[in-house]
Amino acid sequence: MTDYGPLTLHVPEPAVRPGGTPDFSNVKIPKAGAVPRPDVDVEPETIRDLAFSIIRVLNRAGEAVGPWAGLLSDEELVEGMRNMMTLRTFDARMLIAQRQGKTSFYMQHLGEEAISCAFRKALSPGDMNFPTYRQAGLLIAGGYSMVDMMCQVYSNSRDPLKGRQLPVMYSSKEHGFFTISGNLATQYVQAVGWAMASAIRNDTKIAAAWIGDGSTAESDFHAALVFASTYKAPVILNIVNNQWAISTFQGIARGGAGTFAARGLGFGIPSLRVDGNDYLAVYAVAKWAAERARRNLGPTLVEYVTYRVGAHSTSDDPSAYRPKTESDAWPLGDPIIRLKNHLILRGAWSEERHKQAEAEILDTVIAAQKEAESYGTLHAGAKPSAREIFDGVYAEMPPHLRRQRQQAGV
Repeated sequence: MTDYGPLTLHVPEPAVRPGGTPDFSNVKIPKAGAVPRPDVDVEPETIRDLAFSIIRVLNRAGEAVGPWAGLLSDEELVEGMRNMMTLRTFDARMLIAQRQGKTSFYMQHLGEEAISCAFRKALSPGDMNFPTYRQAGLLIAGGYSMVDMMCQVYSNSRDPLKGRQLPVMYSSKEHGFFTISGNLATQYVQAVGWAMASAIRNDTKIAAAWIGDGSTAESDFHAALVFASTYKAPVILNIVNNQWAISTFQGIARGGAGTFAARGLGFGIPSLRVDGNDYLAVYAVAKWAAERARRNLGPTLVEYVTYRVGAHSTSDDPSAYRPKTESDAWPLGDPIIRLKNHLILRGAWSEERHKQAEAEILDTVIAAQKEAESYGTLHAGAKPSAREIFDGVYAEMPPHLRRQRQQAGV
């Protein structure tokens, strides 16, 4: 009998640990404009390469180049810039509020603003997003009230969700934002099911699923791909690869696959990777995928290559698992700075206008915050009524809940 020796287990390791020198040499970045733009009705097997490259529009000089460019006017780009700046300012104010004890918890979008803000502009009214907790840009870019968002974060008397959801777990059917679930990866199966139902009703609305790189290891991710590919559901399957789960680098969830997008290939789903810090590229890819869904061509899987600059949440200390200077070494840059440089190059923006916009947006966000705090915060002011715990669950309240409410005296 051949002696093979003992078995060993492979455990992926990040390229660098805290105290080391950041290293992103494994992130292969093609030149902007180098990746072709296929026809919307392309056969998935003919574009396998797009699951291993990165679609980029903005080059290092701030120019928009290549076949994915030219879809947005200067006015639309300025609006996108302001949306991203608003989200970043909103984040900063809510992070301070959490440190002041006005809310229990918060999660930033720092470095990822282009993804949700640009994607929202590629959708139509009635389309439904099934987001995670780092896609608030869908609401900001969709015109949702910042006061309502802040009231939800504060769990105060004006909280649209009556204090029944953790901070940042927003919900707005009118704005195409399905209630966030704290159980990760459920968004994928829910979005595919919603999209299938839309098709069964012969409706025109599509769905978008959102997941982080870490959650792709969940079984719901794979189950959703089975149903989406089998029934050609009108859904866009988004993976935000920001390099880190809570404290685990993306190589753990990715396993032996070369990219996260490559996982869609085994299901016959067109799969693309896009520069998640490039507003123009995100919009172009989202528009392409949305058109596929609307033309009954089935699902598209999109991996957004980005970087989570801040902590996972206010409960996290990233210095314990990654170098403090790692974000500075990220090769795809800051999405706001990149779009600003592009607009300045086009003559549609300037450093002076940018400073003015920063001041105007800060004033707007502070005014919204003052109004939200007038309705209460976590430890001060009015809160939702305990009676509302029992509301909104059943169309007609069953007898056992009526009894419990009476026993609670509310």
